[in-house]
Amino acid sequence: MIHLLSNMLQLTQGKPYKLGVALSGGGARGLAEAGALKAIEEAGLKPDIVAGVSAGSIVAVLYAAGVRPQRILDMFTDVKVSDFTELTWGKGGIIRIDKFIRYITRALGHNKMIEDLRMPCYIGVTNMDQGIAEEFHTGEIGPRIMASCSIPVVMPPVNINGVNYSDGGVLRNLPAWTIRDKCQRLIGINVSPVAHGDYSPSSIFDMAMRTYSLMAKSNQHLDMEMCDLSIVTQEITQYNVFNLKEVNKMFNAGYSQTRKALIEKGWWENPQNPE
Repeated sequence: MIHLLSNMLQLTQGKPYKLGVALSGGGARGLAEAGALKAIEEAGLKPDIVAGVSAGSIVAVLYAAGVRPQRILDMFTDVKVSDFTELTWGKGGIIRIDKFIRYITRALGHNKMIEDLRMPCYIGVTNMDQGIAEEFHTGEIGPRIMASCSIPVVMPPVNINGVNYSDGGVLRNLPAWTIRDKCQRLIGINVSPVAHGDYSPSSIFDMAMRTYSLMAKSNQHLDMEMCDLSIVTQEITQYNVFNLKEVNKMFNAGYSQTRKALIEKGWWENPQNPE
């Protein structure tokens, strides 16, 4: 028993945060992550550090700013992708998401810098110049979440301090690596499972998105293994990453899957909720 307690102490030493949550990329499927956060809260757990990539970075910064999971869902109800995007040609992409980033930053209110947020937040990106995964936990939020969301070929890279950055999912789609050494327990939410079956691309854009999904799937296993609990919302593979018509279903899927996983893990600390 003494040996076991000693090992547990060694594992938690130097880790100032009790619970971290890492959120993967996945486009509109990221709304499932808001549902997951609702379940985590209902379990009686309180995340005190978050990390996100691509869509996960959006949910992460909103949550770290104090925006409640239900409110995150409400922000994307009754809106269309066309409300937030515009076509562009050249400069490394075909779509710009400036309007989307402005929409998010307005929701953040006075929080302009990552260090202004209520809890530590890490944003995963890909350094396209050096070909390595990096993270931001300080600096202006807008350009950094835009970089994390900028799918190569589809969207142009974002230049920050002279370096070109793109979607963090290119190399590390689940940013567990950014906070694993900082939290005692880590939950990973993966909303990028890849659907199996016949695949027939209808456009270059469709092919680019399929290629990106396969890259994300191939690089996230290591980070899932870093987590104390990894949750995969497999049922949302039926939804396109730009489908904002089914956000309620995605939110509920994330909530239900996370609730089930937490109960099975024995982490549901509120005895009144589980049936």
